[in-house]
Amino acid sequence: MIAFLGQGRMGAPMARRLVEAGHEVRTWRRGNGVTAAAAVDGAGLVITMLSDPAAVREVVTAALPGLRPGTTLVEMSTIGPEAVRELRALLPAEVGLVDAPVLGSVGPAASGALTVLAGGDVAGCREVLSTFGRVRELGPLGTGAAMKIAVMSALVPVQVLLAETFAYGGAHGVDRDALVDVLADTPLGVAAERLRAPSWETRYSLAHAAKDLELAAWHGAWMSAAARTRLQDARAAGLGERDVTAIAEHVAGPAAGSGARRAVPLNLATVPATNGMYSHAVRAGDTLYVSGQAAFDERGNIVGAGSMTAQAEHVFQVVARILADQGATFDDVVFIRTYLTDMDDRVAYGRVRRKYITGTPPASTTVEVSKLFMPGLLLEVDLIVALPSR
Repeated sequence: MIAFLGQGRMGAPMARRLVEAGHEVRTWRRGNGVTAAAAVDGAGLVITMLSDPAAVREVVTAALPGLRPGTTLVEMSTIGPEAVRELRALLPAEVGLVDAPVLGSVGPAASGALTVLAGGDVAGCREVLSTFGRVRELGPLGTGAAMKIAVMSALVPVQVLLAETFAYGGAHGVDRDALVDVLADTPLGVAAERLRAPSWETRYSLAHAAKDLELAAWHGAWMSAAARTRLQDARAAGLGERDVTAIAEHVAGPAAGSGARRAVPLNLATVPATNGMYSHAVRAGDTLYVSGQAAFDERGNIVGAGSMTAQAEHVFQVVARILADQGATFDDVVFIRTYLTDMDDRVAYGRVRRKYITGTPPASTTVEVSKLFMPGLLLEVDLIVALPSR
Protein backbone atom coordinates (compact mmCIF):
# COMPACT_ATOMS: atom_id res chain seq x y z
CA MET A 1 0.00 0.00 0.00
CA ILE A 2 1.19 3.53 -0.84
CA ALA A 3 0.49 6.51 1.41
CA PHE A 4 0.46 9.79 -0.51
CA LEU A 5 0.84 12.87 1.69
CA GLY A 6 0.21 15.77 -0.64
CA GLN A 7 -1.38 19.12 -1.16
CA GLY A 8 -1.63 21.77 -3.85
CA ARG A 9 -2.08 21.51 -7.57
CA MET A 10 0.45 18.73 -8.14
CA GLY A 11 -0.63 16.33 -5.40
CA ALA A 12 -4.07 15.37 -6.71
CA PRO A 13 -3.08 14.43 -10.29
CA MET A 14 -0.06 12.50 -9.06
CA ALA A 15 -2.18 10.49 -6.61
CA ARG A 16 -4.65 9.76 -9.42
CA ARG A 17 -1.81 8.44 -11.58
CA LEU A 18 -0.99 5.90 -8.89
CA VAL A 19 -4.61 4.75 -8.60
CA GLU A 20 -4.95 4.47 -12.37
CA ALA A 21 -1.80 2.32 -12.44
CA GLY A 22 -3.50 -0.16 -10.10
CA HIS A 23 -1.83 0.73 -6.81
CA GLU A 24 -3.67 0.78 -3.50
CA VAL A 25 -3.33 4.39 -2.39
CA ARG A 26 -4.23 6.09 0.87
CA THR A 27 -4.16 9.88 0.53
CA TRP A 28 -3.68 12.55 3.16
CA ARG A 29 -4.06 16.31 2.98
CA ARG A 30 -4.52 19.02 5.57
CA GLY A 31 -8.01 19.16 7.01
CA ASN A 32 -9.24 15.78 5.81
CA GLY A 33 -9.71 14.54 9.37
CA VAL A 34 -7.00 11.86 9.18
CA THR A 35 -3.70 12.22 11.03
CA ALA A 36 -0.47 11.81 9.11
CA ALA A 37 0.49 8.91 11.40
CA ALA A 38 -2.76 7.10 10.62
CA ALA A 39 -2.32 7.73 6.89
CA VAL A 40 1.10 6.05 6.77
CA ASP A 41 0.28 3.19 9.12
CA GLY A 42 0.91 -0.08 7.29
CA ALA A 43 2.28 1.57 4.13
CA GLY A 44 5.37 0.11 2.50
CA LEU A 45 5.92 3.30 0.52
CA VAL A 46 5.17 6.85 1.64
CA ILE A 47 5.27 9.75 -0.82
CA THR A 48 5.35 13.39 0.27
CA MET A 49 4.47 16.22 -2.13
CA LEU A 50 4.26 19.39 -0.04
CA SER A 51 4.90 23.11 -0.36
CA ASP A 52 8.24 23.74 1.32
CA PRO A 53 10.85 22.38 3.77
CA ALA A 54 8.92 23.51 6.84
CA ALA A 55 5.78 21.70 5.69
CA VAL A 56 7.74 18.52 4.96
CA ARG A 57 9.37 18.56 8.40
CA GLU A 58 6.03 19.22 10.09
CA VAL A 59 4.14 16.47 8.26
CA VAL A 60 6.90 13.86 8.46
CA THR A 61 7.35 14.55 12.17
CA ALA A 62 3.63 13.99 12.67
CA ALA A 63 3.82 10.78 10.62
CA LEU A 64 6.74 9.26 12.54
CA PRO A 65 4.62 7.17 14.95
CA GLY A 66 2.99 5.40 11.97
CA LEU A 67 6.16 4.61 10.01
CA ARG A 68 7.10 0.96 10.29
CA PRO A 69 10.60 -0.54 9.85
CA GLY A 70 11.30 -1.25 6.20
CA THR A 71 9.10 1.58 4.91
CA THR A 72 10.62 3.88 2.29
CA LEU A 73 9.80 7.57 2.27
CA VAL A 74 9.99 9.18 -1.18
CA GLU A 75 10.23 12.95 -0.78
CA MET A 76 9.05 14.60 -4.02
CA SER A 77 8.69 18.24 -2.92
CA THR A 78 11.18 20.95 -3.82
CA ILE A 79 13.09 21.42 -0.57
CA GLY A 80 16.80 21.42 -1.44
CA PRO A 81 19.62 19.07 -0.40
CA GLU A 82 20.14 20.56 3.08
CA ALA A 83 16.52 19.81 4.01
CA VAL A 84 16.91 16.27 2.65
CA ARG A 85 19.88 15.72 4.97
CA GLU A 86 17.85 17.07 7.89
CA LEU A 87 15.02 14.72 6.95
CA ARG A 88 17.40 11.75 6.93
CA ALA A 89 18.49 12.68 10.46
CA LEU A 90 14.85 12.96 11.55
CA LEU A 91 13.83 9.50 10.29
CA PRO A 92 14.62 6.26 12.10
CA ALA A 93 17.54 4.34 10.57
CA GLU A 94 15.23 1.47 9.58
CA VAL A 95 13.11 3.78 7.39
CA GLY A 96 14.54 4.35 3.91
CA LEU A 97 14.64 7.73 2.18
CA VAL A 98 14.73 8.72 -1.49
CA ASP A 99 14.62 12.30 -2.73
CA ALA A 100 12.75 12.57 -6.03
CA PRO A 101 11.52 16.08 -6.91
CA VAL A 102 9.95 16.53 -10.33
CA LEU A 103 10.22 18.81 -13.31
CA GLY A 104 6.89 19.68 -14.90
CA SER A 105 3.56 21.23 -14.04
CA VAL A 106 -0.05 20.13 -13.60
CA GLY A 107 -0.57 18.94 -17.19
CA PRO A 108 2.45 16.61 -17.24
CA ALA A 109 1.54 15.42 -13.73
CA ALA A 110 -1.87 14.31 -14.99
CA SER A 111 -0.50 12.62 -18.12
CA GLY A 112 2.51 10.94 -16.52
CA ALA A 113 5.03 13.08 -18.41
CA LEU A 114 7.00 14.52 -15.49
CA THR A 115 10.77 14.17 -15.16
CA VAL A 116 11.63 12.57 -11.82
CA LEU A 117 15.03 13.61 -10.43
CA ALA A 118 15.94 10.80 -8.06
CA GLY A 119 18.67 10.65 -5.44
CA GLY A 120 19.42 7.64 -3.27
CA ASP A 121 18.61 3.95 -3.68
CA VAL A 122 15.53 3.78 -5.90
CA ALA A 123 15.56 0.00 -6.37
CA GLY A 124 12.45 -0.48 -4.24
CA CYS A 125 10.44 2.37 -5.78
CA ARG A 126 11.65 2.71 -9.37
CA GLU A 127 8.49 1.16 -10.82
CA VAL A 128 6.23 3.44 -8.79
CA LEU A 129 8.23 6.53 -9.74
CA SER A 130 7.98 5.62 -13.41
CA THR A 131 4.21 6.06 -13.07
CA PHE A 132 4.86 9.81 -12.94
CA GLY A 133 7.17 9.94 -15.97
CA ARG A 134 10.83 9.54 -16.87
CA VAL A 135 13.05 8.66 -13.90
CA ARG A 136 16.59 10.05 -13.89
CA GLU A 137 18.76 8.30 -11.28
CA LEU A 138 21.31 10.92 -10.31
CA GLY A 139 23.38 9.43 -7.49
CA PRO A 140 23.46 9.47 -3.69
CA LEU A 141 20.74 10.85 -1.44
CA GLY A 142 20.33 14.59 -1.95
CA THR A 143 21.45 14.73 -5.59
CA GLY A 144 17.88 14.80 -6.87
CA ALA A 145 17.04 17.76 -4.64
CA ALA A 146 20.24 19.55 -5.66
CA MET A 147 19.54 18.96 -9.35
CA LYS A 148 16.03 20.41 -9.01
CA ILE A 149 17.32 23.59 -7.38
CA ALA A 150 20.11 23.90 -9.95
CA VAL A 151 17.63 23.62 -12.83
CA MET A 152 15.22 26.13 -11.31
CA SER A 153 18.15 28.51 -10.75
CA ALA A 154 18.31 28.74 -14.54
CA LEU A 155 14.68 28.43 -15.60
CA VAL A 156 13.14 30.95 -13.22
CA PRO A 157 15.60 33.83 -13.72
CA VAL A 158 15.19 33.44 -17.48
CA GLN A 159 11.49 34.27 -17.11
CA VAL A 160 12.32 37.35 -15.04
CA LEU A 161 14.91 38.38 -17.63
CA LEU A 162 12.33 38.08 -20.41
CA ALA A 163 9.83 40.10 -18.37
CA GLU A 164 12.41 42.88 -18.21
CA THR A 165 13.10 42.46 -21.93
CA PHE A 166 9.40 42.92 -22.69
CA ALA A 167 9.24 45.95 -20.38
CA TYR A 168 12.19 47.58 -22.16
CA GLY A 169 10.64 46.87 -25.53
CA GLY A 170 7.29 48.26 -24.47
CA ALA A 171 8.89 51.44 -23.15
CA HIS A 172 10.54 51.98 -26.55
CA GLY A 173 7.57 51.23 -28.78
CA VAL A 174 8.48 47.63 -29.62
CA ASP A 175 5.45 45.40 -30.27
CA ARG A 176 5.51 42.45 -27.89
CA ASP A 177 4.32 39.94 -30.48
CA ALA A 178 7.02 41.08 -32.88
CA LEU A 179 9.61 40.78 -30.12
CA VAL A 180 8.49 37.24 -29.29
CA ASP A 181 8.61 36.33 -32.97
CA VAL A 182 12.20 37.56 -33.22
CA LEU A 183 13.17 35.68 -30.05
CA ALA A 184 11.59 32.53 -31.51
CA ASP A 185 14.71 32.13 -33.66
CA THR A 186 16.97 32.19 -30.58
CA PRO A 187 17.55 29.75 -27.69
CA LEU A 188 15.07 31.85 -25.67
CA GLY A 189 12.20 31.21 -28.08
CA VAL A 190 10.25 28.66 -26.03
CA ALA A 191 10.45 30.69 -22.83
CA ALA A 192 9.50 33.90 -24.65
CA GLU A 193 6.43 32.23 -26.10
CA ARG A 194 5.26 31.31 -22.60
CA LEU A 195 5.40 34.97 -21.59
CA ARG A 196 3.74 36.30 -24.77
CA ALA A 197 0.44 36.32 -22.86
CA PRO A 198 0.80 35.51 -19.13
CA SER A 199 -1.26 32.45 -18.25
CA TRP A 200 -4.46 32.80 -16.24
CA GLU A 201 -4.19 29.11 -15.39
CA THR A 202 -1.69 28.65 -12.59
CA ARG A 203 0.66 25.88 -13.71
CA TYR A 204 3.60 26.96 -11.55
CA SER A 205 2.76 29.68 -9.08
CA LEU A 206 4.81 32.82 -8.71
CA ALA A 207 4.97 32.16 -4.95
CA HIS A 208 6.52 28.74 -5.55
CA ALA A 209 8.99 30.25 -8.02
CA ALA A 210 10.07 32.76 -5.36
CA LYS A 211 10.36 29.94 -2.82
CA ASP A 212 12.52 27.89 -5.18
CA LEU A 213 14.94 30.79 -5.63
CA GLU A 214 14.96 31.39 -1.87
CA LEU A 215 16.15 27.81 -1.48
CA ALA A 216 18.78 28.40 -4.17
CA ALA A 217 20.35 31.35 -2.33
CA TRP A 218 24.13 31.11 -2.08
CA HIS A 219 26.74 33.82 -1.76
CA GLY A 220 27.72 35.05 -5.19
CA ALA A 221 24.56 33.97 -7.05
CA TRP A 222 23.82 37.51 -8.15
CA MET A 223 21.49 36.76 -11.06
CA SER A 224 19.36 34.38 -9.04
CA ALA A 225 19.31 36.86 -6.16
CA ALA A 226 18.10 39.66 -8.43
CA ALA A 227 15.38 37.45 -9.92
CA ARG A 228 14.36 36.37 -6.44
CA THR A 229 13.92 40.00 -5.38
CA ARG A 230 11.72 40.69 -8.41
CA LEU A 231 9.54 37.69 -7.55
CA GLN A 232 9.34 38.63 -3.88
CA ASP A 233 8.16 42.11 -4.86
CA ALA A 234 5.50 40.59 -7.14
CA ARG A 235 4.41 38.19 -4.41
CA ALA A 236 4.07 41.09 -1.98
CA ALA A 237 1.96 42.89 -4.60
CA GLY A 238 -0.56 40.05 -4.44
CA LEU A 239 0.51 37.98 -7.46
CA GLY A 240 1.72 34.94 -5.51
CA GLU A 241 -1.09 32.61 -6.56
CA ARG A 242 -0.86 33.65 -10.22
CA ASP A 243 1.23 31.69 -12.70
CA VAL A 244 4.89 32.74 -12.67
CA THR A 245 4.40 34.27 -16.12
CA ALA A 246 2.51 37.07 -14.35
CA ILE A 247 5.95 38.50 -13.58
CA ALA A 248 5.76 40.07 -17.06
CA GLU A 249 2.79 42.18 -15.95
CA HIS A 250 4.51 43.17 -12.73
CA VAL A 251 7.70 44.31 -14.44
CA ALA A 252 5.94 46.02 -17.36
CA GLY A 253 5.87 49.43 -15.72
CA PRO A 254 4.16 51.68 -13.18
CA ALA A 255 0.67 50.89 -14.46
CA ALA A 256 1.13 47.15 -14.10
CA GLY A 257 3.06 47.32 -10.87
CA SER A 258 1.20 50.15 -9.18
CA GLY A 259 0.02 47.83 -6.42
CA ALA A 260 3.56 46.90 -5.40
CA ARG A 261 4.34 47.40 -1.74
CA ARG A 262 7.23 49.61 -0.78
CA ALA A 263 7.73 47.40 2.29
CA VAL A 264 8.30 43.79 1.21
CA PRO A 265 7.89 41.14 3.94
CA LEU A 266 10.32 38.23 3.69
CA ASN A 267 9.65 34.79 5.14
CA LEU A 268 12.32 32.26 4.28
CA ALA A 269 11.74 28.55 3.83
CA THR A 270 15.24 27.95 5.26
CA VAL A 271 14.36 29.56 8.61
CA PRO A 272 11.94 28.15 11.22
CA ALA A 273 8.47 29.52 10.47
CA THR A 274 7.08 32.45 12.44
CA ASN A 275 3.85 32.25 14.44
CA GLY A 276 2.08 34.32 11.80
CA MET A 277 2.21 37.54 13.83
CA TYR A 278 5.39 38.87 12.21
CA SER A 279 7.75 38.27 9.27
CA HIS A 280 11.38 37.17 9.50
CA ALA A 281 12.40 40.48 7.94
CA VAL A 282 11.04 43.37 5.88
CA ARG A 283 12.88 45.00 3.00
CA ALA A 284 12.24 48.69 2.35
CA GLY A 285 14.28 49.89 -0.60
CA ASP A 286 17.89 49.03 0.15
CA THR A 287 17.35 48.60 3.89
CA LEU A 288 16.52 45.33 5.61
CA TYR A 289 14.85 45.25 9.03
CA VAL A 290 15.36 41.85 10.70
CA SER A 291 12.85 40.88 13.37
CA GLY A 292 14.02 39.79 16.79
CA GLN A 293 15.56 36.33 16.38
CA ALA A 294 15.54 33.82 19.22
CA ALA A 295 16.72 30.23 19.56
CA PHE A 296 13.78 28.20 18.21
CA ASP A 297 13.83 25.08 16.08
CA GLU A 298 11.30 24.13 13.39
CA ARG A 299 8.86 22.77 16.00
CA GLY A 300 8.94 25.90 18.13
CA ASN A 301 11.12 24.28 20.80
CA ILE A 302 13.96 26.19 22.45
CA VAL A 303 17.44 25.29 21.23
CA GLY A 304 20.27 25.09 23.76
CA ALA A 305 18.24 25.37 26.94
CA GLY A 306 20.34 27.03 29.64
CA SER A 307 23.31 27.69 27.33
CA MET A 308 24.01 31.21 26.12
CA THR A 309 26.66 29.90 23.73
CA ALA A 310 24.29 27.41 22.09
CA GLN A 311 21.43 29.89 21.82
CA ALA A 312 23.65 32.65 20.43
CA GLU A 313 25.14 30.26 17.83
CA HIS A 314 21.64 29.31 16.68
CA VAL A 315 20.51 32.93 16.45
CA PHE A 316 23.51 34.04 14.41
CA GLN A 317 23.18 31.06 12.05
CA VAL A 318 19.55 32.03 11.39
CA VAL A 319 20.54 35.67 10.85
CA ALA A 320 23.26 34.53 8.43
CA ARG A 321 20.64 32.73 6.31
CA ILE A 322 18.39 35.80 6.27
CA LEU A 323 21.29 38.01 5.19
CA ALA A 324 22.40 35.56 2.50
CA ASP A 325 18.86 35.48 1.11
CA GLN A 326 19.20 39.18 0.33
CA GLY A 327 22.79 39.00 -0.94
CA ALA A 328 24.18 40.52 2.26
CA THR A 329 26.73 39.51 4.92
CA PHE A 330 27.45 40.56 8.48
CA ASP A 331 29.68 43.30 7.03
CA ASP A 332 26.46 45.00 5.86
CA VAL A 333 24.92 45.18 9.36
CA VAL A 334 24.29 48.81 10.32
CA PHE A 335 22.77 48.30 13.77
CA ILE A 336 22.37 45.35 16.10
CA ARG A 337 20.31 45.28 19.28
CA THR A 338 20.56 42.48 21.82
CA TYR A 339 18.24 41.68 24.72
CA LEU A 340 19.76 39.52 27.48
CA THR A 341 17.89 38.10 30.45
CA ASP A 342 21.14 38.16 32.44
CA MET A 343 23.88 40.70 31.69
CA ASP A 344 26.40 38.31 33.24
CA ASP A 345 25.99 36.22 30.06
CA ARG A 346 27.38 39.03 27.90
CA VAL A 347 30.89 37.53 27.84
CA ALA A 348 29.67 34.20 26.42
CA TYR A 349 27.43 36.07 24.01
CA GLY A 350 30.28 38.34 22.93
CA ARG A 351 32.49 35.38 22.06
CA VAL A 352 29.88 34.04 19.66
CA ARG A 353 29.08 37.45 18.21
CA ARG A 354 32.75 38.09 17.39
CA LYS A 355 32.84 34.89 15.32
CA TYR A 356 30.27 36.39 12.97
CA ILE A 357 30.93 40.13 13.13
CA THR A 358 34.65 40.22 12.47
CA GLY A 359 35.29 43.66 10.98
CA THR A 360 34.58 47.13 12.30
CA PRO A 361 31.59 46.63 14.61
CA PRO A 362 28.22 48.20 13.72
CA ALA A 363 26.20 50.53 15.90
CA SER A 364 24.98 48.45 18.82
CA THR A 365 22.79 48.39 21.90
CA THR A 366 22.71 45.64 24.53
CA VAL A 367 20.12 45.72 27.30
CA GLU A 368 19.09 43.44 30.13
CA VAL A 369 15.40 42.53 30.35
CA SER A 370 13.52 40.72 33.08
CA LYS A 371 12.13 38.11 30.69
CA LEU A 372 11.56 37.32 27.04
CA PHE A 373 8.35 35.98 25.49
CA MET A 374 9.03 32.34 26.38
CA PRO A 375 10.60 30.95 29.56
CA GLY A 376 14.06 29.57 28.84
CA LEU A 377 15.06 32.09 26.19
CA LEU A 378 18.28 33.85 27.14
CA LEU A 379 18.58 36.36 24.30
CA GLU A 380 16.90 37.98 21.32
CA VAL A 381 18.64 39.90 18.54
CA ASP A 382 17.27 42.30 15.91
CA LEU A 383 19.19 44.12 13.19
CA ILE A 384 19.13 46.84 10.53
CA VAL A 385 21.10 46.02 7.40
CA ALA A 386 22.23 48.08 4.39
CA LEU A 387 21.58 45.94 1.29
CA PRO A 388 23.33 45.97 -2.07
CA SER A 389 21.47 48.25 -4.47
CA ARG A 390 19.08 46.50 -6.85
